[in-house]
Amino acid sequence: MMKTNTPTWTRRKVMAALALAGVGMTLLQPLAANAGIAEDFLSRLNAPQAQQFQTWRAARHAHEARVDGYWSTVEKKRAERRKKKAARLELVANDYVATFPPKYEGPQLPPDLLKAWNKFIEDEEAKLEKPPVPPKEIPSVDDFLSASRTVYGFTPERVSEAAFKQRYAEEAVALGLSKAQVVRVYALETGGQGTADMQSGVNPISKRGKPISTALGYAQLLDANSVSEIAKHGHRFVSRLQQMAAKPDTPRERAAQLRSKATILTRMIADAKSVPNVWASHQSFAKTPQGQGIHAINLDGDIGPMLQTIKLLGLKDEAAKAGKPSLSGGEMELMNLAGPGTGLEILLHPAAAAAPTTNFFARKAYNVNKMAQNLTGAGLLVELDRRMDAAITKPGSIEFSQAFDALAASPVLSR
Repeated sequence: MMKTNTPTWTRRKVMAALALAGVGMTLLQPLAANAGIAEDFLSRLNAPQAQQFQTWRAARHAHEARVDGYWSTVEKKRAERRKKKAARLELVANDYVATFPPKYEGPQLPPDLLKAWNKFIEDEEAKLEKPPVPPKEIPSVDDFLSASRTVYGFTPERVSEAAFKQRYAEEAVALGLSKAQVVRVYALETGGQGTADMQSGVNPISKRGKPISTALGYAQLLDANSVSEIAKHGHRFVSRLQQMAAKPDTPRERAAQLRSKATILTRMIADAKSVPNVWASHQSFAKTPQGQGIHAINLDGDIGPMLQTIKLLGLKDEAAKAGKPSLSGGEMELMNLAGPGTGLEILLHPAAAAAPTTNFFARKAYNVNKMAQNLTGAGLLVELDRRMDAAITKPGSIEFSQAFDALAASPVLSR
């Protein structure tokens, strides 16, 4: 995820970059598209400049109309495909837009005139009585931990990376997930060097950067994912903790710790189930102190591996129900990136595999997701595998692979 609000001081640079790159005016500030504002600007130009500006602006509007029409067709075909899929009808090439978005090939505004236009817009915006709304900060790991302590009186147990990977491997194997599936997803989601407390946007090694989404951990679960999985599978986690505590060889102090976690998790489950079991409700709840506190359990050495592997199992189970009993790591990540249903559409329908990726993402998501641009569905899978192949050689991926190897060599390993 990316922030969509841009601080005022950078807007002129953003507008200039977008215009020079050929990005449509609908992506710029609404003020810039205002006809009255444009007329005011024109009145300040000499005749040659005015002609250049009018020619450029007309070309931009014509281009935007084509782009809008393109995306309107994409949405229409997507709605029609939903109906066909619901009726279990075969999808064919005509169900997809066969081309990529039109590129702007019209005249460019001279740099000095573009600079003057952007400065004019910035000055006009400053005159508005209502100041721009500052971007809302995305909560950080510290915020999630604070919410967990405040709401639930719970501080996740932090363990070493080696221990977390070992526990993750145990949970994955117990659920029927393979080393290749889990480690390759980890490699793609974290670049092969992610830590258990990794948050999207923050370098897991240097800890520098600012969060660009709430995604945490090896599988990069969003806050709403954590709420959904706890609502759906939380009692399974409670049972697992209780079983671990009841083992004869579990030390008394460790058993008490596990039972305490089970009690707290039971409260979290009740809270997660207090809202409708739909994604939109989980997204909203995830922004509350309760939701943020729940998201923090990704960091716990016992619960985190359960939570993240069960999310991956959900993808595998959904694929099996659709008639695809086995998934490669790349295919699993395709379902994770595009959404389970859309990922399966690409994997199971040749027409979808051959179609441009614009058919599978909302307009805004496509524009910010560089990895998915200018590819077909099949091409996106190839790109995912290419990136996985590169990241699988990184230290974190190697350590994760070794955790699975150790488990295979000694299957009696347990906590």
